[in-house]
This record gives sequence, C-alpha cells and structure tokens, in this order.
Amino acid sequence: MTYQTTLAGPAVCAGVGLHSGVRARMTLRPAPADTGVIFRRVDLKDRDNVVPLSADAVTETRLGTTIANAAGASIATTEHFLAAVFGLGVDNLIVDIDGPEVPAMDGSAAPFARLIARAGVAKLNAARRVIRVLKAVEYVAADGRRARFEPSERPEIDIVIDFESDAVGRQRFEFSPDCDSFAESVAPARTFAFASEVESLRRAGLAQGGSLENCVVIENGKVVNDGGLRFADEFARHKALDALGDLAVAGRSVVGRYVAERPGHAVNNAALRALLADVDAWTLETLAIPADSTDHEALERRAAASA
Repeated sequence: MTYQTTLAGPAVCAGVGLHSGVRARMTLRPAPADTGVIFRRVDLKDRDNVVPLSADAVTETRLGTTIANAAGASIATTEHFLAAVFGLGVDNLIVDIDGPEVPAMDGSAAPFARLIARAGVAKLNAARRVIRVLKAVEYVAADGRRARFEPSERPEIDIVIDFESDAVGRQRFEFSPDCDSFAESVAPARTFAFASEVESLRRAGLAQGGSLENCVVIENGKVVNDGGLRFADEFARHKALDALGDLAVAGRSVVGRYVAERPGHAVNNAALRALLADVDAWTLETLAIPADSTDHEALERRAAASA
C-alpha cells in the first residue's frame, strides 16, 4: 500500500492488563496524515500524557514491551495491539487509554484486528513513508540469541524458537506483514507461559491478570487450555506476532527481512536500535503513488478478512 491510512471512525475496547491486572478502557481515534501512532494516558492529568512511538521510548522488555515519555507516562504490553495496527496497515492513530497497560483481551492480536475492521480503515491523501533496510545489521545477545535485518523488497519476519518443553520444541514461522492473510494466520496466535513459572512471576508483580482466557498455559509438557492450540505452531506464530509489534515502535513499517533466533522483546528492541543507530543501514523512503493506484482495494480486502 502506498497511501497513508487511518481509521474510518472511532473504536473502543476494555479489559484487564496481562501483568498489572488493572482494567483499562482504550479508545482508538482517527488521525490526520503524518500523525503516526500516538498513545495518550487520559487518566494522567499532572504531566505530559502523550507517548509517541519510538525505539528509544522503550523502557521495559521483560515479558512485554513498555514505552514511556520523558514525563514518566507509560504504556505497558503494547506489542499485541501494535502488531494488529501495523499488520492491518494503519499508519495514523490516536489511542486514548485510561490505565497503565493495554488490555490483554484473549492474549492475541485478533480482538484488536476485529476492532480495527469494524471501525474501517480509511485511505488518506498522502504517501506512506517507510524505513527501508539498505544493508544487513545483526545483534547478538550475551546468551547467544540473535537477530538480523536484511534488505528485502517487502517486510518479512522469520522466527525460530527452541524450548525444551515437548509441547513447544523447535519451531519456525515466517510471514510478510503486508500479506492479506495476517488476520487469519498470525493475529489469532496467543501468548504462552509455563505453569511452573506462574507463581514466581506473580511474586514479582507480573501476570496479575493472566488466566487461561488470555494465555496458553503449558504444564508437564502439555497444553492445559480447553480446546488446545489454534495452530500446531502457535508458539512460533505468536513470537512472530510479538516481533512485528516490537518493531512497530519505530513508528513506521520496516521494509526488510527480520530474521531472529530465539527472540524476545529485549532482543527485538536491541536489534531495532542497532539498525537505527547505523545511519548507512537504512533510509526513510516515501513510497511513490501510481497514477492508477488501486491500493485502497487491497486495504479493504485486508480489513474485511479480519472482520
């Protein structure tokens, strides 16, 4: 798609945060071209409550991605929501939220994708601007986990995970965030946790809102949720979903191939920062709009697919 987009109308959702357990209401509002995606903590009246997307705005990556502004206004667990926004090609959006964490919903991006589809996606009379990867940039963590950006004609994500648990094992999933099948093949993949870790997480103040309604739980090598998995490789699909949402903090789509081995939120953000720090590795490109462009038709198909 070469045109910028926003929502055709407002949309609202509410729910508890996965880690805080705090209920929040989130209202999505259309925004003009070149606004980008901006969060507003409407419950905070004593400071600057506007939190734009930025790789440098990420302040926490333990089991989720938190962004914050200089005044300390923060939004936690942004990745599932941002995956839906960028997976469905929405460029400009104002997100009003009255709590510290994005609602967990069912632990996937699917509820947000449906919310966007119901509101409708509108084309704006302005060309999209994207981050185009020009050369390979790799980040290697101290524990051996690694991630790499490579040049590509389209956005691509290629994820490999490897867990000792028999329920997960080694899985690989790759997809293009531009594909019309995002809503069906990636958005429904849920976050997951191991039952043996839940108690320690709660003692650390995490997973306070977690349940079988918003998380796949693995115990003794088996999935304990009624109905089992939505995909045989749901774990890898969810890690790919996380990667898309984590890269979205750049504020624009990244046109390039992202290849990651055993990634997490910290690795995704560190790799993104490494890319952006190398001024020779990327460029901000304005996409050309063909005179007979029919991009709006592809956009409408994508939104309809998530309805």
